[in-house]
Amino acid sequence: MPPPNTPPHRRTPPLTRRLRRIDARAFHYSCFYHIRRLKQICRLLGPDVATSLVSAFVLSRLDYCNAILAGLPKITIAPLQRAQNAAARLVARLGPRDHVSNALRDLHWLPVQHRITYKLCLLMHLVHNNWAPSYLVNSVTATASLSYRGRFRSASSQRYEQPRTRLKFVERCFAFAGPAAWYSLPSFISSRTNRYYSF
Repeated sequence: MPPPNTPPHRRTPPLTRRLRRIDARAFHYSCFYHIRRLKQICRLLGPDVATSLVSAFVLSRLDYCNAILAGLPKITIAPLQRAQNAAARLVARLGPRDHVSNALRDLHWLPVQHRITYKLCLLMHLVHNNWAPSYLVNSVTATASLSYRGRFRSASSQRYEQPRTRLKFVERCFAFAGPAAWYSLPSFISSRTNRYYSF
């Protein structure tokens, strides 16, 4: 427990601060490294080829295991969003001061925060339809499987239990973040049973 006179930005547990730095720093450096390399050749290529290369070398890194970034503050996600914005400017051939919102919309690229939520919803979709690995299925608990919830209306719904926690850090785990993202979906989407590529 830090002493009472500790500044607010130092009151976060050291492990939490270290994980926050690792989560974003590795992705951020890797993305900008490839953006600098691609900048040398993308101007010689057509927009379709440039988009494919940026998706393969940059967006794939933003999407790789990005579910572990759930629950991080915006200030930690901001470097990753800057990397995606730089990639969009590279493909759209925009200047460093040009607005990138229209380019992201034209490229059909979700912002980083929404990509994280989408990955959580996708994993929960696989869990809900028993297509996920056992370690993911066992990490969440369906409300219908709880005996003491049998008399409630939620027992017949497609809901999952969120563990009670007093720590903000624990809300980053899949057992909490997965059901939270699942609840944000409309019922007509969460009730679908088709494969994830058309989810």
